[in-house]
Parts: sequence; structure tokens; C-alpha cells
Amino acid sequence: CFLLTVMAYDRYVAICNPLRYPLVMNQRVCYQLVIGCWTSGIPAQIGQTSQIFSLSFCGSNQINHFFCDIPPVLHLACGDIFVNEMLVFLGALIFVLVPFLLIVFSYSKIISTVLKLPSATSQAKAFSTCSSHLAVVILLFGSAIITYYRTNTSHSGETDKILSLFYTVVTPMFNPLVYTLRNQDVTIALKKFLCKQF
Repeated sequence: CFLLTVMAYDRYVAICNPLRYPLVMNQRVCYQLVIGCWTSGIPAQIGQTSQIFSLSFCGSNQINHFFCDIPPVLHLACGDIFVNEMLVFLGALIFVLVPFLLIVFSYSKIISTVLKLPSATSQAKAFSTCSSHLAVVILLFGSAIITYYRTNTSHSGETDKILSLFYTVVTPMFNPLVYTLRNQDVTIALKKFLCKQF
């Protein structure tokens, strides 16, 4: 989520402040942003893991899920898990909703700037640079927000499994595909390949 937010910021600077782009997004800043994205999640994951290990479990040890996601594990715990659920909600707020709102803010500025461009060709080119990123954002954040911000009464084990597949498997699988299809050489090679096959 943080990496997608940084990518939205990169597009914001490139489209809204193109002359300042080399100064703002220099190599040092890019390294700092990437390292910050990767290291910021570590304390949260360690905290959530230690919190779960402090719970007592007294029933079935089988999770109705594809992987050990926190909400399904919490439902196996004995006793009151309200505090744990609130911490998961808070984590989702910080790591999902805040980045999503920052991306929405970046794209509102981008759209405002693009609509002021004089030619339709310039507008189309600017929007095309954002299309792949937006596709990944919608897939990842859509499934994650639905998964972590639904009420407990609307939770279904099967729906949770399907949604979790989107943000853990489908989105990462589509990332290379979505971003390489923007490359004209890849698109031309794919068209030639498909024409030979059919």
C-alpha cells in the first residue's frame, strides 16, 4: 500500500510539477521512499504477531482460509478478542485507508492538472501514464478495504477467501502484466504472437 502511494506521489510530481521532477524525485529520495515503505511495515507485523501469540487457543486449530490472515486466526482464540480486533482495525486504518486517501488526493490533483492541458492528445498521454497504476490500486485497495472494513455480521468465510486471493495473489500476478503492456515493444510482440497462434 505504501509503495503504491509513493508511485502515486511520483506521478503527481511528474504531471503537476514536471520541471521540478528531477529535483524532487532524485535517486536519493527514491531510495529513501522505498526503504521507508519496506521498513515501516516491520514493527506493525511484529506487534500483531506477538499480540496473537499472547492469546489462548482452546478449540480447533484449523483455519478456514488459504493462509494465516489475522482475522481468521483471531476467531479461533478463546475469550474476549475485542481489543485485538480494534488493533487490527487500527492497523488497517493506518496501512490501508490512509495510503488510499493519499492516492485519491494525488489523483484528484493529477486529474485537475490534466484537464487544464490544452490538447486532447496531451490529456490522453497523461492519463495513459496513470492507467496501469490505477488498475493495480483498484484491485489491491478494493479487495483489502472490503475485507478489513466489513462488519462482523457480513463476514463470510468463502467471500474472505476470494477477496484475500485478490490482494495476495491476483494483484501481484497482474503487476508485471499491467506494467509491461504499457511498453510498445511488448505490445507489438504480443500482437504478433497472438496473430500466429490464431
